[in-house]
Amino acid sequence: MGAAPLNSQSLGRALRALREASGLTGQTVARRASMSSGKLSKIENEKVRPSVQDVELVLNALGVSDGAKEEFITAARAEATEETAWRFLSRMGPWKHQNTIKAIEAGTSVLRLFQGQLIPGLLQTPEYMTAVFGLPPALPDETRARTVAARIERQAALHDSARSFRFLICEHVLRWLVSEPTVMALQLDRLVSVSRLPHVSVGIVPAGIRMPDFPMTCFSLHDDRLVIVETFHSEITTTDPKDVQLYAETFDRFAAVALYGDSMRDLVEHVRDELLRQQESP
Repeated sequence: MGAAPLNSQSLGRALRALREASGLTGQTVARRASMSSGKLSKIENEKVRPSVQDVELVLNALGVSDGAKEEFITAARAEATEETAWRFLSRMGPWKHQNTIKAIEAGTSVLRLFQGQLIPGLLQTPEYMTAVFGLPPALPDETRARTVAARIERQAALHDSARSFRFLICEHVLRWLVSEPTVMALQLDRLVSVSRLPHVSVGIVPAGIRMPDFPMTCFSLHDDRLVIVETFHSEITTTDPKDVQLYAETFDRFAAVALYGDSMRDLVEHVRDELLRQQESP
């Protein structure tokens, strides 16, 4: 790499040199990193500043060892917290963003996800997804279909028993009518079904208890290295160890009061039955 330390200006050139030394084409690396060839080219030619996620995905695509990654990751962490507006993600194609998240999840051994707004994407039924992407600002029909398909592909990760998935969902999420009650009831059946997988933990934070913290926003923890936080206007990624620890501790506080196993399934099925009765009412 040379004696000079990497910085955000030379990072793109260094990644290009690393790729060229590997003998891999830009198209091959971009495909492995779940990004477009155009985006990789812009990163390598320093027309786009790469995020920490971008750098890690490219390094993984190149097969760089964990030890050799550190200098690159340190340079990319010059601004450890990065924010991407939803309007930008919408312009680039929401299904492409699903592929990026899929690649991040593929490199995660333990995924912890807290949700106080919606059923987590990895647990959603196609009908629930379609309803979610139909909420304002609704995606055009073709874009919505491609995004739903990309999210369904992400769910294949749940069948990897070598990995661990821990989901925490606030009870009110089960009751929010994102769609008609029958769609919600089917969605809750899926929660019960997935919760029986031995490497998947689904916890419900029940209403009516003293809350251990404010469920201000949803977030996902990828091992102990990265946190993705969703807000109304943007997605925020942080790899700062102090931030990661903060979210890990927040997750643990909610996890301590959540319901699991048969108690969780009894609650979910009770809400499902309420929804079905609501559907039957004139």
